[in-house]
Amino acid sequence: MTTRSHKLTFPGANGTELAGRLELPTGPARAFALFAHCFTCGKDSAAATRVSRALAARGFGVLRFDFTGLGSSDGDFANTNFGSNVGDLVAAAEHLAAEHGAPRLLIGHSLGGAAVLVAARRIESVEAVVTIGAPSDPAHVKQHLDVARIESSGEAEVQFGGREFRVRREFLADLEAQDLDGALGALGKALLVMHSPADRVVPIEHAERIYKAARGYKSFVSLADADHLLSQASDAEYAADVLSAWAKRYVTFTPEAVDGEAGRVLVEELGPKYTNRVAARRHELLADEPTSLGGLDAGPAPYEFLMAGLGACTSMTIRMYAERKGWPLERVSVELEHSQVSPPNAAPDSKERMDVFVRNIQLTGTLDAAQRAKLIEIAGKCPVHRTLEGAKEIRTVERP
Repeated sequence: MTTRSHKLTFPGANGTELAGRLELPTGPARAFALFAHCFTCGKDSAAATRVSRALAARGFGVLRFDFTGLGSSDGDFANTNFGSNVGDLVAAAEHLAAEHGAPRLLIGHSLGGAAVLVAARRIESVEAVVTIGAPSDPAHVKQHLDVARIESSGEAEVQFGGREFRVRREFLADLEAQDLDGALGALGKALLVMHSPADRVVPIEHAERIYKAARGYKSFVSLADADHLLSQASDAEYAADVLSAWAKRYVTFTPEAVDGEAGRVLVEELGPKYTNRVAARRHELLADEPTSLGGLDAGPAPYEFLMAGLGACTSMTIRMYAERKGWPLERVSVELEHSQVSPPNAAPDSKERMDVFVRNIQLTGTLDAAQRAKLIEIAGKCPVHRTLEGAKEIRTVERP
């Protein structure tokens, strides 16, 4: 899926004009997200850009923006602090809600991750939060600053990421005043913590502390050997793949409708690997391959969907027949297995294969032997069973 992108501006927490970029899918966005960049980085950092665009390709609308005094945003960085960053996030959420759609997902990278954990309580529409390489204490940033010089002079020019920034004593005091543990304890949102064990800027122990302090639904995903800035495109794409699949379990994600009544299904890729979205009328599922075959295991594999169809049809057909007869059937359970074997009359060196589906049916209820035998016989007459056994035609056309 291709994406589209456009620039925008909106007023920040202190009234300064903030510069942002909204990444959108080609069709309607089915959920909106906010991305908070790392300390002194910006909306155009590699991680912010790649993750946002990858999420847009998966149906999300993502707003990334420069905090006050950074990038293309107005204001003086020296007058900002962690608290003003949180305020800018709230202002961005208000703009997104007014102009496009209320954000349901917050994503924060590094110090931006700490900021979204605090901001989440102030943005009612948010249902889930994701941190990437985030510190468990905003004051961790002080380890990368000349604190002594800032404290003694009241302010100082510091080098960070190859650029100069003026940092004031008030900035340090604001970092110390933050209670991230309290914010995590009262988060009340689903949380995904993503961190690399190889991160040398924010060690992996910070992810452990965030995870332990959080209450409610929470998940942890290792980013393997990724660096702190996710400078490798493959690392950012992997983060987006996992993030997208995870978020759809906790975020209200509007399915793309499939025109018409029952009988039509839309399947479209969500990522660079094998994850696909399956839409049938107003229902949405994910299909994928297991990790052993190179997938993300975000959903059942194609043959598992096929078995699910056979099993569901079997159960429904048995239920319909039992109800029509008035038989005391309490519950139907169908377990299926699929394999490919050599046909009975195949030559020893033949590569020909036939599909075999084994269907184990459990019937619960005070049924007599004749009733049970009849219901097992009826299982073989379910429509999907007949389709798999009978002659079939699959017509393939290219859709414009």
